[in-house]
Amino acid sequence: MADSRLQLVAQRIRSFPDFPTPGVLFRDISPLLKDPNSFRAAISLLASHLKTTHGGKIDYIAGLDSRGFLFGPSLAQELGLGCVLIRKRGKLPGPTVSVSYTLEYGKADLEIQRDALEPGQKVVVVDDLLATGV
Repeated sequence: MADSRLQLVAQRIRSFPDFPTPGVLFRDISPLLKDPNSFRAAISLLASHLKTTHGGKIDYIAGLDSRGFLFGPSLAQELGLGCVLIRKRGKLPGPTVSVSYTLEYGKADLEIQRDALEPGQKVVVVDDLLATGV
């Protein structure tokens, strides 16, 4: 069963070399999002993986701006968990905590609301690592 789901997902991911800059292999998930069966399979595979590797030891799913917003809430729902958002600087109201980091093709700043999580809570961050491989 996992094999057919994985094949379905893989068939819906396109590769674009040298996008957005030379040397980057961009993985386009637009066809995956367009097809409800593929998207459902992707969420199911991710949820199965997290259940196997973490059991019931996850408190929240954190969706990273912006593609993490596409997968994070659906994955959290599938696992019966809440979802918190990690956004680009200046996009969240109230007190926030921020971090700066370097990408393959630039620099970015991310923020989370100060009261979104408590110390010691276990969080899985959902991002689009497929897009650039970073």
